Amino acid sequence: MEQLEGKVAVVTGGASGIGRALAQRFAAEGMILVLADVEEETLAVAAKELADDGATVFAVPTDVSQHDSVDALAAATLEEFGAVHVVCNNAGVGGHGAPSWDGPLADWEWVVGVNLWGVIYGTRAFLPALVEQDEGHVVNTASAAGLGAIPFMAPYSATKHAVVAMSEALFHELALNGSNVGVSVLCPGFLNTRIAEFGRNWPERLGPRPMLSDEPAAQFMQQFATTAVEAGPPPTELADSVVDAIRTGRFMLITDEKLATAATAARAAEVEGNDPQLPIG
Repeated sequence: MEQLEGKVAVVTGGASGIGRALAQRFAAEGMILVLADVEEETLAVAAKELADDGATVFAVPTDVSQHDSVDALAAATLEEFGAVHVVCNNAGVGGHGAPSWDGPLADWEWVVGVNLWGVIYGTRAFLPALVEQDEGHVVNTASAAGLGAIPFMAPYSATKHAVVAMSEALFHELALNGSNVGVSVLCPGFLNTRIAEFGRNWPERLGPRPMLSDEPAAQFMQQFATTAVEAGPPPTELADSVVDAIRTGRFMLITDEKLATAATAARAAEVEGNDPQLPIG
């Protein structure tokens, strides 16, 4: 899809991080923005700032882990603009870090709800409109953790692997149907976002927020990830690549080739029966 000016882009998790960077980049292309986020105050601020810069912005508070909320987002978008062209299933959370056998089930429910069900709900809510008009592009945010699992982050790694697989299936399904709707999956390495502030949106319905694991190795990995995020490049670099991918139909976007190579090498070592290496570069 080469022409972006005047087209409608929906971005979940659009108030900050990768989502905010995508929104800013789409606005620079003259696109109409539909921003969705569970953080209502932050969403309002982001929408105002983008509008003050000249963008057309429609803000819709949305909890992507709830299908009714995502369906309402799609309905509101179509009612407001009559069409949708780019859908970024971007909202995501990291989880609290714990051994796979010991982490609280509520943390699994939270991470799977946002990271995986959010993509499932977004796909089911928006794809029929894209397919019917035979134009558009879906952008799903996964992670380098979707290429190689991170220890003590099983929920996060599992959901990101699933997002890669779901995106690949969708890509082939659309191609086999001769559709002009494109699909891209983002597998970034560590970017400077707020994902390390993982507990700020913990939902009350899941009960008390889990405590961080006191497992020393889990704490080490949590600190490693936090430090890497703080030192990472800004998500604006990824946003430039996303616009290019939408125009060219590129499927997979990787920001850190070294990290992706390490993940592939770790998987190869496991297949060969050798001692696996941590896929963290």
